[in-house]
Amino acid sequence: MEFEGQVALVTGASRGIGRAVAIRLAELGCDIALNYRSSTTEAEQVAEHITKLGRRAELLQGDVSDPEVPARLAAGVLASFGRIDVLVNNAGITRDELLLNQSLKDIRDVLDTNLVAPMLTVQAVAPAMMRRRYGRIVNISSSAASKPGRGQSNYAAAKGGLEAFTKAMAVELASRKVLVNAVAPGVINTDMTETIRGHGEDEIMSRLLLKTYAEPETIADAVAYLASPRNTYTTGEVLHIDGGLKMA
Repeated sequence: MEFEGQVALVTGASRGIGRAVAIRLAELGCDIALNYRSSTTEAEQVAEHITKLGRRAELLQGDVSDPEVPARLAAGVLASFGRIDVLVNNAGITRDELLLNQSLKDIRDVLDTNLVAPMLTVQAVAPAMMRRRYGRIVNISSSAASKPGRGQSNYAAAKGGLEAFTKAMAVELASRKVLVNAVAPGVINTDMTETIRGHGEDEIMSRLLLKTYAEPETIADAVAYLASPRNTYTTGEVLHIDGGLKMA
């Protein structure tokens, strides 16, 4: 129970990787603030699961692409728990299409959710961590940042920016003992990647060294280490969990 007494905010926590991360942190003793956009039933199920583990769970609804939401989330966590030790910026969307066919809305929606929202959430959460001289921030990137597929220009740009932002924040927050890292999953068995897996499975498998997709729990284990008190010396890193996809 290495997270005993700690509080984590996980964005996009109702499904997929966010759900797995929230549950894994709760299993390790963390109380969880669950952010979700619209999947109320799924979010309530995650909260119920966490409660059954003996941990506290609070639901915080909000679309993080709305620039007013990140500050509201941080305030909600502090009002409910009085502290925040871990932030996992997981919420993300895709709008895959060749750039020549992308609308401005497709570009902005992906950048706002995958890049601007994590920046604003860190901006809102970091002061509380800095005051306590402790914090762990983990941003969920993607293998698309370094190995994008066709039609992923908006998503790759957002995730590439997120990785650069991760390193910049590691520099800014190190003196206050706040460690900032990223995890870059490959193709994971989630609803979000279902279309990608369905339309390009042969190409994906040809690039995967391990010839299999990972489950969300694999990513959750990596996040749990980077977010844990055991991590005392890793910051500004991007951990690739992609079955060797980036090496192809």
